[in-house]
Amino acid sequence: MDDSILVVNCGSSSLKLALFDHDHQKITSALAERLNQSDAFARINGDETPVHLPSGASHSQALAALVNAFKDRALMTGEPMAVGHRVVHGGETFREASLIDDQTVSAIEACAALAPLHNPVNLAGIRAMQALFPNVPQVAVFDTAYHQTLPERAYRYALPERCYSDWGVRRYGFHGTSHYFMAQQAARLLEKTPATTSIISAHLGNGCSITAIQNGLSVDTSMGLTPLEGLVMGTRSGDVDPGLFDYLASRGMSANDVHEMLNKESGLQGLSGQTNDMRTLCELADHGHEPSQLAIDVFCFRLARYIGAMTASLTKLDALVFTGGIGENSARIRQDTARHLRLLGIELDPDLNQHHGRWSDGRISSPDSCYPALVIPTNEELVIAREAARLAVAGAEHSEG
Repeated sequence: MDDSILVVNCGSSSLKLALFDHDHQKITSALAERLNQSDAFARINGDETPVHLPSGASHSQALAALVNAFKDRALMTGEPMAVGHRVVHGGETFREASLIDDQTVSAIEACAALAPLHNPVNLAGIRAMQALFPNVPQVAVFDTAYHQTLPERAYRYALPERCYSDWGVRRYGFHGTSHYFMAQQAARLLEKTPATTSIISAHLGNGCSITAIQNGLSVDTSMGLTPLEGLVMGTRSGDVDPGLFDYLASRGMSANDVHEMLNKESGLQGLSGQTNDMRTLCELADHGHEPSQLAIDVFCFRLARYIGAMTASLTKLDALVFTGGIGENSARIRQDTARHLRLLGIELDPDLNQHHGRWSDGRISSPDSCYPALVIPTNEELVIAREAARLAVAGAEHSEG
């Protein structure tokens, strides 16, 4: 056994695998896509030689192939000290990361109805790595766990009590690992402790969510029972009138049709009629494509509206933080969003906003801004690696004790 840590993130038809050393520095990463399809493929980051996968490769076959490729390229010299798994939904069972045992697996299975597209494939990754490394501690890190500090007024829907007590219908929130990382990093950049730092964290990528963090704890967030609620996203609608379902049903759409439309055909993709890629939308808008400009306008307005709403859950605000692929890389989206926040007194410095990477503190706000605005790159894999190592060590010490 060496002192490396593997991090596994399984999606419905893809997976990401990352390898960290004992100092939590990333050694390498890999990606497999189009799993369970005839053209499944895999590659290691920075290596032009593809990793061979059989036609229709499953998650377990892809993981085995990538682990062998790491070994063949001398990136791994033995078994890792721990394997960390991203698990999307932990329900109300998990408030923090957990060592995986039979009880943990059963609890993840019990949450599958809340995340039918994610938890089953997360479990497939867990079982595959248990088969490859039966003596290595496996750790589950949950997207929902960080949001288990939400007060009841923030997580309950105005529905009959039985919906919550019998079926677990409530707001859970997602992207918790990223928002937790933002809380830690923002505190460091602001020269404060996490326990005294309050921020609004905007995770903006193909999936988008925003979280109000009071003194290091999540107290409100935009995603709900599922990742569909909240902001406009790449292909997800975000908030819609619940009456839409009856209306579309009266037009002949089935529940599955509506589900597919809201999750895979809406958001930036639906508004623009072109793409869910923000960079392409900005280019199209610059060339006069009005639907693309509309998609950008709706995205930024809805984001700004949620930023304003999140202040209701805070007693102070130390910073507004942008992260995720769009949040980190699109100066245009940050600026267009800030234009809607004049009443909050948030003003961006145009030069800092455009070139924030040149400044180590990530600050993009002007000196006249009432609140600092920061850009902080997220690193969910690092959080998972740290949690996996921590619990593996704690588990070993407990066994010895």
